[in-house]
Amino acid sequence: MTFYFTGIRSFPKLWKSNSYLGLSSSHSYLSLFLKDCYGIRNQEKWFSVKTMSAQNTNAMNLLIAKARCVRKLDEGSNKEVSANSSHMFAAGAAKKRSQVNPSKAPVLPPVKNVIQLPTRPLNSEEWDKLKEEFKEKANFENWIILQMVKCHSSVDVAKSVLAWVAAKNNGIVGYDLLVKYLYLCVFHKQTSEIIDVYEIMKARYKRLESGAYTLLMRGLIYTDRWKEALLLLEDFKKVMIPSKKNYDDCIQGALFHQDVNVAWNLYQELLSHDIVPMLETLKAFFDFGKDMKDDQYSNKLHNILLYLRNNQLYPGESFAHSIKTWFESIPGEQWKGQFTTIQQSGQCLGCGKTVESIHLSSEEYEFLKEKVMRDVIDGGDQYKKTTPQELKRFQNFVKYRPPFDVVIDGLNVAKMFPKARESQVLLNVVSHLAKQNLQVLVLGRKHMLTQNSRWRRVEMEKMQKHASFFFADNISEDDPFLLYATLHSGNHCKFITKDLMRDHKACLPDAKTQRLFFKWQQGHQLAIVSKHPGAKITFQHILSYDTVVQTTGDSWHIPYDDDQVERYSYEVPTKWLCLHRKT
Repeated sequence: MTFYFTGIRSFPKLWKSNSYLGLSSSHSYLSLFLKDCYGIRNQEKWFSVKTMSAQNTNAMNLLIAKARCVRKLDEGSNKEVSANSSHMFAAGAAKKRSQVNPSKAPVLPPVKNVIQLPTRPLNSEEWDKLKEEFKEKANFENWIILQMVKCHSSVDVAKSVLAWVAAKNNGIVGYDLLVKYLYLCVFHKQTSEIIDVYEIMKARYKRLESGAYTLLMRGLIYTDRWKEALLLLEDFKKVMIPSKKNYDDCIQGALFHQDVNVAWNLYQELLSHDIVPMLETLKAFFDFGKDMKDDQYSNKLHNILLYLRNNQLYPGESFAHSIKTWFESIPGEQWKGQFTTIQQSGQCLGCGKTVESIHLSSEEYEFLKEKVMRDVIDGGDQYKKTTPQELKRFQNFVKYRPPFDVVIDGLNVAKMFPKARESQVLLNVVSHLAKQNLQVLVLGRKHMLTQNSRWRRVEMEKMQKHASFFFADNISEDDPFLLYATLHSGNHCKFITKDLMRDHKACLPDAKTQRLFFKWQQGHQLAIVSKHPGAKITFQHILSYDTVVQTTGDSWHIPYDDDQVERYSYEVPTKWLCLHRKT
């Protein structure tokens, strides 16, 4: 793909010399740009480029192409755990667990051919000399400007690359070079350069690929020609659904230019495509609404908070501060906010109110039970690792026994301490639960009955006096049996495993069911926190409250992410924003 500069009206303006701009501290869009434009070398581009004659300067069609234990057991475990210990789904818990046995850092190969990028524009002779030093590079021009993109080099330096290429190729500059130059212009917010590149592309290229499209929208949205970015978005929608970042750029631009109606319309359009908006997009609406007395606008922001609740999304610290600032700025409302935590009892340390319980209502429980039975037990992929006959045998096994209080993934628990004898570890856990007069089911594999150094028959016999056992085939998957037995036994039943059930959650058909499953899981999954074999068995406390955005009308409680804590997708925040209206 090539671009001919001969005859282009804006050629002198595009390549005019500016003072050195230095590096910008603004957010880098490098990863998005590289993914959109250059992530897969041989992938067919969504948009093609066609070189037009110099005389044809009419605007072209820019787009055409393809395109989620019982009360006594709870009380016993809570007494055994210090108030400062976190539950297994707390933000940062997985990171702490991984640090117990850190993996070795990979040995990286030495970096060769490290280049010191120029800090000033070079002339043709200087570029020729630098190219000679890196003559093993098959395409030095594209390689060097890619390094500039990665390091956010000066626009002037990148411009000198394009001028050098044009001079030695009869005015021809490749499309890829032009798009990478556009990236640097957008990153450094060089408005006039962005507009020049936009005019050239509009006049010279009939079709663009998605990465260039994204850069042009992002670059134009904060200029006085921002509405042309909306036209680009409209053209884009004719062939494919724009990304959430495309919508974010246009929504933030509309708010920047005070066109709130356009921003809300784009937000509703984004939701209509089942796209989860960027948290930065939602934050922008709260920032825009500061000091505004507008009931209609306030209702829309309340709906955003309910969207966070219904989709179990959590704002970051900056977004939480924006929410607090907006509430406190509403004229005449007298809202007061504070950042706080929730006690194990579910009581807010800020206002003293108790937040929503983690426990499902009877209606929610029956709904979830039916969905799990149908989509995970009966309709899942469990038959890949078990058989219909074995599952039927297990269902009959459970049917003719009283409801269980605790279901244990035997093999999973037995392997807690790699150097300890597995039957002894499992015996300790079963004996601990038996002392509390609990009905216990242990799910095991048939090989556990074979006498060896890891499994002693005498210890297995002791366990079977205190608990019910079901031994599946050695190739069978435990999780479907564990879920079936726990749900079949009733809402009081807890289960013990280190498995976080993410695959089974993914089998559920919709976001509502997945959210209920995670809520049920948080209230029913026990985790053993004993530090070494033979130590007293203790459990991490089970959450008594639900970690979601919630309101009572005159108060809001909003869990948010701590910027200093790495939270995995199956974890929940431990920090809260408490908002209440003064009376």
